[in-house]
Amino acid sequence: MVKVDEKERIRRAYFLQRKSIRQIAREFHHARRTVRKAICDPAPPRYTRVVPAAKPVLGPFTAIIDRWLDADLGSPKKQRHTARRVYCRLVEEHGFKGGESTVRRYAREHRPREREVYLPLEYDPGSDAQCDFGAAYVVMGDKLEQVQFLCLRLCYSTKPFVMAFPHQKQEAFFEGHVAGFDFLGGVPGNIWYDQLSPAVKPLVKGKGPQEQEAFIAFRSHYLFQSRFCNPGEAHEKGMVENLVGYARRNFLVPLPKVSSFQELNELLLERCLKEVTCPRKWYQLLS
Repeated sequence: MVKVDEKERIRRAYFLQRKSIRQIAREFHHARRTVRKAICDPAPPRYTRVVPAAKPVLGPFTAIIDRWLDADLGSPKKQRHTARRVYCRLVEEHGFKGGESTVRRYAREHRPREREVYLPLEYDPGSDAQCDFGAAYVVMGDKLEQVQFLCLRLCYSTKPFVMAFPHQKQEAFFEGHVAGFDFLGGVPGNIWYDQLSPAVKPLVKGKGPQEQEAFIAFRSHYLFQSRFCNPGEAHEKGMVENLVGYARRNFLVPLPKVSSFQELNELLLERCLKEVTCPRKWYQLLS
C-alpha cells in the first residue's frame, strides 16, 4: 500500500519535475499502475490499523528506550545513544532477549529530533506565503457572534486574503486555502504555519511536527511545501501575524452587521481587494 507521503513524492516528480510514469516507476520501485493511481488520487489509503501491532518482545522495553533517547537531547551531540548502544544497554542492564535489528528499527522511528528553522529574509515572487487563524466578533442576525478568520499573505507582494468561518476545523482550513489560492492567482511554493491542529497532530516533546494525513494529501494535491515555525515563536511569521491584527482593527471595526457568513465574506473580500489596489507595506500594518 502506497502511503500518502510516497504519493506526494510521485506527484511532485510527475507534475513539477515532468518525469514520465515509466521513469517514476523505475526510480521509486513501483508498478506503473501504482504510479498512475497515485497521480490521480493524492488521498490517504482507506485502510488503517485499528489496533497497533503487538511487540511481544520489545514492548516492555519501549518506555526505557524512549527515556534514554529523550535524555539524549540534553547531551553533547557526539555522546548520544546509537542504536547499537541502546541494544547493548538493554541486554546488559535489563536482560533483553530480542534482536538488534528490532531495536535499531524502533530507535530510528522514535528518536526525537531537534528542529532547526532558517527563515528567509528575502522572497522571490510567488515563492512564499504565511497562514494563520484569528478570532473576532461580528453582529450576525441580532446576536453578537465570535467568528474565526483565516489569513493568507504572500511574502513578496504582501497581497492579503481573509475569510471567516464559524470554527477552525480542518474543512474550514482547507476551504480557506482553496479560496485564497483563487484570490491570489496561484499556489505559493512554500506556506509557513505555526502548530495549527488542522495541519499537525498534537506536538510530542522532542519531536518535530507530525502532519495530519489529510493535510499531506491536500498539500500533495496543490503541490506546495509546508514550513512550520518553532513552537511559541509566532514572530517567525510576522507578516501574517500583523495581518491578523490589522484585519481585526480595520476590516472589522466598527463591528459588521451581517446576516450570514456569505455576506461577511463578501465584505472581507471587498476590503482585501481595496488593500490590493491601495497596498501598504507589511511593516505599516503594525499601526
